[in-house]
Amino acid sequence: MTTGAEIDSPWYEVAALAEMDPDFPTSVEVQGQKVGLFLLDGAVHAIEDVCPHAYALLSQGFQEDGVIECPLHAARFDIVSGKCLTEIGQRDLQCFPVRVQQGRIQLRLQPQAKGAA
Repeated sequence: MTTGAEIDSPWYEVAALAEMDPDFPTSVEVQGQKVGLFLLDGAVHAIEDVCPHAYALLSQGFQEDGVIECPLHAARFDIVSGKCLTEIGQRDLQCFPVRVQQGRIQLRLQPQAKGAA
């Protein structure tokens, strides 16, 4: 179900799909929000980029098998769902809707609804 806030929330163009590398996440800042962009199996995923445990950019962490590990204290998060996989991470991360139009990655700051793909 789409809410009025989701309809009104603008899309921000943040990167070129051709510049994405599955081995190296990208960090972008939109409206003061740091967002990590991850390319997994050809799909772009966007999650909040700052680890909730301590200020560190997750996009600078170790990525393997769809999981990103914080570079400071090894908190681990599922890139697709934002789910926290270790107690030190403290909470799940916000995921943001992403779309690709004409080779450009766009995202919305409205957090993605639970269960939405």
